Amino acid sequence: MARQIYKGRIVDLRIERVTLPNGTSVDLELMHHAGASAVAAVDDAGRVTLIRQYRHAAGGWVWELPAGVLDPGEAPEACARRELEEETGLVAERLERLSTIFTTPGFCDERIHLFLAQGLRGGGTRHGADEVIVEVRAVGLRDALGMIRRGEIVDGKTIAGLHLAAAALGVAP
Repeated sequence: MARQIYKGRIVDLRIERVTLPNGTSVDLELMHHAGASAVAAVDDAGRVTLIRQYRHAAGGWVWELPAGVLDPGEAPEACARRELEEETGLVAERLERLSTIFTTPGFCDERIHLFLAQGLRGGGTRHGADEVIVEVRAVGLRDALGMIRRGEIVDGKTIAGLHLAAAALGVAP
């Protein structure tokens, strides 16, 4: 049984009565999300493209991989290609699925599909009205891993995506 609290453009908040595997019945506050894709776009020189975007919930500017919410019926790969071009102006010749992660499985079913993009060429950016991106920067993949260790990159999907891309490309941290 579920009781909807709020349904918005991105999230659907509900209280769901569930029986856990141990037999206990509880009311859980859950957030349903359409899912998203994120892209580690690595050029021929081994540089990954990062964006610096304003995130009100995080209290300011955050370094991230290009990413976005899946449109209804959209395949994760199509979303990855769309978001890469919209946010960075890059088009990928090759896109490889790295993994799918849950962002916060304690209360949310959001899955982010992580991709490695290669064979990059220029396209054109088309930022949405709700996207405030002040910088698009190509950073050596090893340097980006250093940004994680120094606390300059704190976004979970970006941390996972960068580590998975480094592993796929044989780049040691």
